[in-house]
Amino acid sequence: MHGTADRILNLLKRNGPRTAEALGASLSMTGMGARRHLEALVREGLVVSFDRVAGVGRPKKYWKLTEKGHLRFPDAHAELTAKLIGDVRRIFGEEGLDRLIAERERDMQQGYAAAMQGRNGLEARVLALAEMRTREGYMARAERDGEGMLLIEDHCPICAAAETCQSFCRSELSIFRMVLGPEATIERTEYLLEGGRRCAYRIGVKKD
Repeated sequence: MHGTADRILNLLKRNGPRTAEALGASLSMTGMGARRHLEALVREGLVVSFDRVAGVGRPKKYWKLTEKGHLRFPDAHAELTAKLIGDVRRIFGEEGLDRLIAERERDMQQGYAAAMQGRNGLEARVLALAEMRTREGYMARAERDGEGMLLIEDHCPICAAAETCQSFCRSELSIFRMVLGPEATIERTEYLLEGGRRCAYRIGVKKD
């Protein structure tokens, strides 16, 4: 029961609201079986249901994570992180904060560059980047998108830090460009801090 419940929470986190039938199909069980797990998660305050009209006919019942449900995923000690950023800004000013972000950027760049060793071609490099980001708590995955790739991050473990200082997000975008190489183009298509459900990036190859 506990394992299935965790898988349901992960599916809702990754894919957004889903019906019990859709969740059941993903878990190789019936919609009724998935609904029993969902009702248990409702009692824990982790999931809530709502009706959505989809085409002709009666509204369908969908399920989504509550705020408490979202908090089940790593947040990198959000409150402490936000306070520390505020303290750095207050004590050392914006210049001090910029130096802190630059140091983090250098560390990440070195780690990502090491992970790219032996990964040739855009797809292999994006897959390596997704693996690194997943280990860091971003629930990242890479998907084909026509001739390019999509890098999708269903969770942001530094969201509190990014809300306090959006330079963290700009820094990460800069790192992506460096580790994927000068031939790669990167466009952010979804952004948590602008009301998106996740962060997503379309990655392609520059045209001559």
